[in-house]
Amino acid sequence: MVGPQYDLVGNPLGAVRATFERAAEAAAAESGGREPVAAFRGKDWGANEVFRSFLFEQGGLDKVPVLDASNLGLIKPNTLVRFRGMVQDMLGNEYYVGAFKDGSTWRTNKFSDFSPFSIPHPCDSHLWERHLFHCVPVPGQNSWTRESSPGPDVCTMSICLTPEQREKRKRGADNDAMDVSENGNVEASSSSKKPKDDDAHNSNSSPEVSMNKEHIPEMNGVDHHIPGSSFSCLVKVYDMPESQVKLNDVAEFIGVYTFDPELAAPTDNSDDIMFDLIEDVTAQLPPSKVPRLHCLVRRKLSAHDFLSKPPTAEPSPILLKSIRQSLLSHLTLVLGKDELAAQCLLLHLLSRLLNKVDVVTVGRLSLNFTGFNRESASIFGNQINNLIQRLLPYSQAIPLSIEYLNTATLQPRKDNKSGRLITGVLQLPQGTHLTFDETLLQSGSLTSKGVENTMLLKNLMESQMVEYDFEYYKLEMATDIQLLTLSEGKSNILLSDLIVPFRPSCVPGVNASAEELESWRWYLATVRSLPQSTESETYQMIQDEMVSAMRDDRSLGCSELSRWLTMAQIMASSFGENSLSIEHWQMVKELERLRKERLQ
Repeated sequence: MVGPQYDLVGNPLGAVRATFERAAEAAAAESGGREPVAAFRGKDWGANEVFRSFLFEQGGLDKVPVLDASNLGLIKPNTLVRFRGMVQDMLGNEYYVGAFKDGSTWRTNKFSDFSPFSIPHPCDSHLWERHLFHCVPVPGQNSWTRESSPGPDVCTMSICLTPEQREKRKRGADNDAMDVSENGNVEASSSSKKPKDDDAHNSNSSPEVSMNKEHIPEMNGVDHHIPGSSFSCLVKVYDMPESQVKLNDVAEFIGVYTFDPELAAPTDNSDDIMFDLIEDVTAQLPPSKVPRLHCLVRRKLSAHDFLSKPPTAEPSPILLKSIRQSLLSHLTLVLGKDELAAQCLLLHLLSRLLNKVDVVTVGRLSLNFTGFNRESASIFGNQINNLIQRLLPYSQAIPLSIEYLNTATLQPRKDNKSGRLITGVLQLPQGTHLTFDETLLQSGSLTSKGVENTMLLKNLMESQMVEYDFEYYKLEMATDIQLLTLSEGKSNILLSDLIVPFRPSCVPGVNASAEELESWRWYLATVRSLPQSTESETYQMIQDEMVSAMRDDRSLGCSELSRWLTMAQIMASSFGENSLSIEHWQMVKELERLRKERLQ
C-alpha cells in the first residue's frame, strides 16, 4: 500500500510511480533482472487497487472535484478529478512509452502525456497502448442529476490554482500562437515545454484561496464537432478490452487531469519521445482547448447512479404500488384530470427496449397525444416537459416545424478529413426521452435535407435505430429512446404505437415536493430495471383471448396484439410484479376500450 505521504487527490502520479517502482523491484527479484516490467503491459500493478480503496472504501470519492466548464480554469494539472459525460467519439488507440530504464531504475509514464524524467537515448523501454475517447456533457442531461455527485468546492481546495497562477497560465495561452482552423488543423504553434514539478506535487497544508469565478479564463474553446458545445474532454483509458466502452455510453471517469496551453503543439526538434506519439491527437484536440483525463477508475452510469437519496428499503411490490399511486395521481393533475392519458403516459415512461428481432422491437411504447393546438401545447405541453425534466436523467423537447426539419442536423456523420465524428441531434445516450411538438407544423415544402430528417425520425420511431453517415457508407446504430408526440390530429410523420386523444377538464396548477420527486425518480429507475416474464398458463390464456379478439375484429393485426402484450407486461412491472397476470391483462383491455371510445 502507499504510505500517508501521498495525497491521492493532489498528487495521484506520486502514488502511481511509487507502486510501479515497488512492483518493478519485486518483479526484478523474481525474474533475476530479465525484463521485469514486461508483464505490466495492459495490466495493473497495484495502483488501481490503491485508488479504488481510497475512493469507495475510505470515502474518498466525495473529496474528488467534478470537472466541468465552470472550474476548468481553476484546477491544478496532474491532480485527481471526476468527469461524467457521454462517449461522443472513439478515437482509436495511442502508443506511448509506458516504461523505461533510467540507470538501474525502471520508471513509468502511465497516466501522463509526458515523462517527468529525461528518457535516455538509447535505453530499455516498452511501448504500451491506451484507448482514446472524446467525451462531452450528456446531451439533454437534466439539472437535478448533478445533485447526486456534487463534489467539493474547488475554490476551497489546495488543488485550486491561485489568481497569480491562473493569470500566468492565461498569459501563456495568449502568447501561444496556435489557432485551430474549421477543419481542426493546427495553423501555427509555439514551442512545447514540460510542466514544472511543483505543479504536479501539492500539499494538503496549502492555504485556502478565495476565488472570483467571474474571472475564470475560458480554457475550453468551442468544438466545431459539437454544435453549441463549450466543453469536452479527451479521456485516455488504460488496460481495457476493446468492447468495454461503447459509443454513446454515459460513464464516470476518475483520473489524472492534465491541461496545459504550453503543451499545445510540440516542435519538430523536441527531444521527448512521448510527443512524437501523441502529435496526431494534439493537432485535432489541442491541450490548450481540450483537457485530458488519464482514467484510473471508470464506471458506466445508469439512472440509479443519478439518485441523490435513494430509498433504503427493498423495492417490494407494496412499496412500489404505493409510489405508483402517488405518481399516477400527480400525472392526472398535470394532465388536467385526464385519467386515461395519465395511465398511458405512465406506461410510456416505464417502457424500454427489451429485444429486437429483425425489424420488430419488443418493449417500446411510443405515445401520441392528439387534440393539441398551439395554445394547449403552451400550457399542458410545457407542464409535461417540465415534469419529465424533473423525473428523467435525460430529456429534450423538439419543436417540429418545417423550418426545423429543413435546417436541423439530426444525423451524426464522420468527417474523414479530420477523422472525427460530427455529432447530430439524434446522437443520444440510451434512455433519453424526446418530446416532439407538432402543433408548430404548417403547410410548406421540405427540402432534400428536410426529407432526409423526416426519414431519420420515422426510422427511429419504427425500429429504434439511428443512421450514421460515414460518407462512403451508412451504418445503423441501435438505441433506446422514449418518444412522445403532441399533435392536433394523428401524426403523419411520427407513427406512434399508442394514439390517445387528450381530454383535459381543468388547467393544471400543481407542484411536487422534493421528497416526492426523489421517490418517483427511484420508482421509474427501479421499475424499468425489473425483469419481466409470463407464466405458461397465463400466456396460454392471453393467447386464446388474442385469437378470439382477432375473430371478432378482422382489423386487428399482429402489431396491435403485440402492443397489448407489451402494455400488459409494463402494467405488471408498474405494480412491482415480475410476472404478468390475468388481472394486469384485463386492466390493459379496459384501457384499450376507453381509448377506442375516444377515437370514434
